[in-house]
Amino acid sequence: MRLDVVSLAPEAFAPLLSLGVIGRAFTAGIAGLHLHNPRDHTTDRYRKVDDEPYGGGAGMVLKPEPVFTAFEAIPRQGQRRVLLMSPQGQPLHQSDLQRWATAYDQLVLLCGHYEGFDERIRSLADEEVSVGDFVLTGGELPAATVINGVVRLLPGTVGTAASLEEESHSSLLLEHPHYTRPAEFRGMAVPAILRSGDHGAIARWRFEQQQERTLQRRPDLHARWLQEQGSAAAVGSPSKAAEQPGWKTEPPSDAQGEDGMQLRIGNGYDIHRLVSGRPLILGGQRLEHPAGLGLDGHSDADVLVHALMDALLGALGLGDIGQYFPPDDPRWKGADSLELLERVMGLIRERGWDVVNVDAVVVAEQPKLRPHIAAMQAAIAGRLGVEPDRVGVKATTNERLDATGREEGIACHAVALLQRP
Repeated sequence: MRLDVVSLAPEAFAPLLSLGVIGRAFTAGIAGLHLHNPRDHTTDRYRKVDDEPYGGGAGMVLKPEPVFTAFEAIPRQGQRRVLLMSPQGQPLHQSDLQRWATAYDQLVLLCGHYEGFDERIRSLADEEVSVGDFVLTGGELPAATVINGVVRLLPGTVGTAASLEEESHSSLLLEHPHYTRPAEFRGMAVPAILRSGDHGAIARWRFEQQQERTLQRRPDLHARWLQEQGSAAAVGSPSKAAEQPGWKTEPPSDAQGEDGMQLRIGNGYDIHRLVSGRPLILGGQRLEHPAGLGLDGHSDADVLVHALMDALLGALGLGDIGQYFPPDDPRWKGADSLELLERVMGLIRERGWDVVNVDAVVVAEQPKLRPHIAAMQAAIAGRLGVEPDRVGVKATTNERLDATGREEGIACHAVALLQRP
């Protein structure tokens, strides 16, 4: 996506280029940021961009000529939307960010300054956007907010599609509480249900927490959510509650497939050449080859995880990992395959499926994998969202036969079993 900002303070946007996942998205070319200063488009020797308001009054008003000239110099790219940052605009909602991220190839953001801008500048905008009922010195902070919110929704910026869908405001309900280790901290314990391993019960608890938290903290959103549930029921559409993980409705909805199939199996296979000067990574673990060899590839070349991803995708007829992480795409150069696995799991969950179990056989003469298998299982299980005992990892040799037997490479066969929750 191309992002163009017309601003008298372009330096305000520099932090975005180094801000975590947003900065990495710009570096990877997922989005491009282009800044345009109206002062560079003035024609007088003083580079004047503001003037006194007609009719008198306090403050200065942003002149139309330099803004129009700066705007008209911006190249057009595909579907474009022009947004004017203004306290008089429509309140910004998550649905706006989602709409702009998916429906447009280019956003142009116009930032006001001083007391205000000449009314004729409004004619450039398709929409006026407000981030709240307050006034700032300029539109730069609101524009940065829009950029952050849009870029993080672009494919490839944030870990998984599922993590974005579960966030606060994506479905009007606030997000459920999150916990991590330790299980107890200063007398505050993680709810037992989150450590139970019962994924259906966990999903129901989280959904209940979403409703309770929204009712307590944002009763206005809760009322809108209830209204949406009523509207969905009135037209016979499945409610958001019915779509929550761990909740079942009968009969199966269209999203479950016309054949009503509840189980799917997929197979995967991958092989990579052993070369010098590369790391040897299997199941997310860095191993040492006796000859100092590693696996050649565009990403980290983890054949175990690659075979598992192909098995998962194959179970749903979604092709192979080359379609999603092309070897000629610079975004995936040196990529951690466990992170790619997490992205694949986002696709699987997006289509309404869960992992029952996976099993893999690594074919390698060296090194010995047995000491590392437990760590591999735990790392893979963490990305699949299952217990480690649902991940099988075995190793064998090819008795010095074919490419793997001659230690020219390492291969892996994998199978995955999916079910509908």
